Formats: sequence, structure tokens, C-alpha cells
Amino acid sequence: MSTETQQTKGIWKVIGASSLGTLIEWYDFFIFGSLSIVISTKFFPADNPTAAFLSTLATFAAGFVVRPFGALFFGRLGDLIGRKYTFMVTLMLMGGATFLIGCIPSYESIGFWAPILVLILRLLQGLALGGEYGGAATYVAEHSPKGQRGYWTSWIQTTATFGLFISLLVILLTRSLMDEAQFDSWGWRVPFLLSIFMVYVSYLIRKNMDESPEFKQAKTEGKTSKNPLKESFGNKYNLKFVLLALFGAAMGQGVVWYTGQFYSMSFMKTVMHLHTDQADVVLGIALLCGTPFFIVFGWLSDKVGRKWVMLTGMALAILTYRPIYEQMYQLTNVANKEEITAQKEESFEEVNNEQQKDELITHKSYYTDGTVVTTTQVKQTVDHPTPTVKQTVIISGINYIKLILLIFIQIIYITLVYGPIAAFLVEIFPVKIRYTSMSLPYHIGNGVFGGLLPAVSTYLATNAQTMQDAEFYLAGLWYPIIISAVCFVIGALYINKNIYAKNQ
Repeated sequence: MSTETQQTKGIWKVIGASSLGTLIEWYDFFIFGSLSIVISTKFFPADNPTAAFLSTLATFAAGFVVRPFGALFFGRLGDLIGRKYTFMVTLMLMGGATFLIGCIPSYESIGFWAPILVLILRLLQGLALGGEYGGAATYVAEHSPKGQRGYWTSWIQTTATFGLFISLLVILLTRSLMDEAQFDSWGWRVPFLLSIFMVYVSYLIRKNMDESPEFKQAKTEGKTSKNPLKESFGNKYNLKFVLLALFGAAMGQGVVWYTGQFYSMSFMKTVMHLHTDQADVVLGIALLCGTPFFIVFGWLSDKVGRKWVMLTGMALAILTYRPIYEQMYQLTNVANKEEITAQKEESFEEVNNEQQKDELITHKSYYTDGTVVTTTQVKQTVDHPTPTVKQTVIISGINYIKLILLIFIQIIYITLVYGPIAAFLVEIFPVKIRYTSMSLPYHIGNGVFGGLLPAVSTYLATNAQTMQDAEFYLAGLWYPIIISAVCFVIGALYINKNIYAKNQ
């Protein structure tokens, strides 16, 4: 067997072991977001659904906000004791926190302890992820042949998207195995509880991994850092690269990533009122079709450079987000559709609760393009006579294909910005402080700028609707557009080949 073949076989083992653990951590982290609408009814007061949903998004965002602190803590450990042992710890921390979220009693059972416990566990998830990604990306990059870091690290980049895809798949399978009442009562906990088994499998695989060759060499030669935090952020020369990595690449990548994969999901469910299962399937198909392009653009960045591959994704997002979301909104906007009045259906049902009797009135409308709109009105006849209305839309045919395509386009933007960024970050920092230095800008860009996106954008859209803005559904896009524009300008002006060539 040739040396090149042995090297390739070895890197595949490294990628397999690293990717599986990272994928599971992303699954753990994203299952919360995938179930955010259900969680809002379980762990928060139910008397104000909008406030409960915003509180859930804020809790979801809290996990992102603490990621930079996890990057500092675990990044320091990774540069002091090694990459392997550090992300073994993050794996166990993430898996334990996710499992326990599935065990927390509801708000009805323990009151405000429910959201407090969820918040604490969400913060632990954020800390764990803050240490995981930098370790995995650094580990793979330090095993990669020269000139191929973009290609090999792009395999790690697929894990975040696959983690979200698997979270959606597990939710859909769980829903299919039980009725709606069972899923709402206890079935939603299953995806959280399954995490403990996946984490155990990943632990068994990771414990047999070797330390990265570059770190072992640095340690043997006595060239590891004694104070990674000071050398990373107290050194003005290195701090300049940390800031450039954040404001010239990571923050733009972060908002593009979370717009395409989380805001789009929230938009379909809460603005377009698309049926939850259909929205999950649409996003899942788009993710599955788009994921190979992480590899394509990671490989391309080895050939043409990281800079313009990433900035192209940001530029396309800036220019096309509003037209894309306008098209998405119109797919379920019945104001522009022709109703088949002869097929209109209406049903009435009385539901007995402990203290009162509710009237459940369901209207089902059919439209010539295949759209079906179900409007459910619940009138509480004793204490709360004001009816609550819920609308669910199902689309089909060409509209269904169009929606998948519109989400797929956003996934392509993600692959452009995200495919090369691990290699970019690894190459601008030296081995002895690489874990610490690359983790912080990445997790601020993704955790703060990206992680806050669902909550900030939902707030902007809700506020615009309150102000009776006719295009309220596009208001939330100003946040990712402005952040991407600022990042594009800084990246275009200040990122150049000399910045990251020294560590290749």
C-alpha cells in the first residue's frame, strides 16, 4: 500500500470519528430549535402563546450566547492538554444536558422551575458546543495534507446540517409512530432521550482516537503555549487576526447559516402557517440536496482561495433574501388564490375540560392550485369567551416544488460561506494557540450574531405587524442583510492571501 493511500485511509478514519461526535452534538443542540413550537407550550406559561414562543426562542438563543465562553474555556484546555481529550469532555456534557431536558416536568407540574431548569441545561449545551467545533475542525485540519484543508475540513462542515436533518427526521418518525395527542403529551421527549444512546456510541469511537500529529510535535518540541488566552487575545498582532476572522468572515457566515436553516423553518411555520410536518419535510429535502455542496465549495476554496467563495455567499444573500421570502410568503397567501367554494367544509365539536366546555369549530377551504387551509376556532364558553384561532396550510404540486427550491437556494448560500470557513480559521492561527484563537471568533459569529437571529428577526417581524406594515413578513430579514453587508465590506477590504498563507 502506497504512502498516499495510507495517508488517505488515515484521514478518513479521523474524519469519521470526529464527524460522528460533532454530528451528534449538533443534533443535540438543534433538537431544541426543531421542537421550539412544542417546547413553548410545555415549559412556559400557556396564557400568551406569542410571548411563550418568543421566550422559547430567547432560551434557544441563550445557548448560542454562551458559546464564546465555552470556546474560551475549552479552547484553552485544547491548547494545553490536547484536542482529543477536550472534545471528549464536550461530547459528554452536551449529551447529558440534552437527555435531562427530555426529563424536565412541564410548567403545569413545577411552575417557573421548568423554564429555569431548561435555561440552565441550554446554557450547558452552549458551553459544550463552544468547545466541540473548534476541537473537531482543528483536529481534522492538523491531519490534512497541505493544500487540501478546505476539502477535508468541509466534511466536518456537513455535520451541522446533517445534525439538523437528523433532528427533523427523528421528530417525523416519532410523530408517525403515535397520534398527535400522544406526541403532544410525552412523545416530544423521545428525541431528547435518544441522545444518550448516540452519545455513548460516539464516546466508544472517540476514545480510541490519537492526538493530532501537529499538536504532538509541538508538545514534543516544547512549543505548546503556557497561557493560550494571553497569547491569543493579549497579543496585539494575534488579536488583529481574531477580530478580522470575526468581522470579516464569521459573523456574516453565522447569519447566513441561521437564516437558511432556522429562520426559514420558523417563517414557514409561524408566518406562512405551513403544517409543521410539511415544513419539516420541505426543509429536510432541501438540506439533503444541498449538503454535498459543502464538499464542493470546500474543495473549490483549495483551488481559488477561501475569501471570494465565502463572500460570494454573503453577497447573494444580501441581494436575494427579500425576493426569496416574498415568493415564499405568496405560496400560502390565500388572498391571491381562487377558492373552490363548493368544497368548503365545516365541523363542530364540544370538548369538555375540567372547569369548562370548549367549542371547537373547524373550517376547511380548498383552492384551485391545490392549497388546503384548515382554520380551527376554539371558543372557551365560560371564563374566556374570546375565541382563539389557529390556521394551518398545506400546499401541493408546483407550489411544493417551488418552496423546496427556495429553501435549497438558501442552503447553497450556506454551503458557500460555511464550506471553507474551518480551513480559513485554522490557517490564520499558529498551532500552539489555534484551538483558542479560532474558536472564539467562530462562536461569537455563530453563537451571538447567528444565534440571536431567530429571536431578533421574529421580534422585528412581530413589531412590524403590530405597526400594520403591509410587508411585515420581510421585516425580520433586515438583521441578516445588514450584518452580512458589514461583513462583506470588511472581508473584501482586509482579507488577503498573506493573512493565512503562513500557517498552511
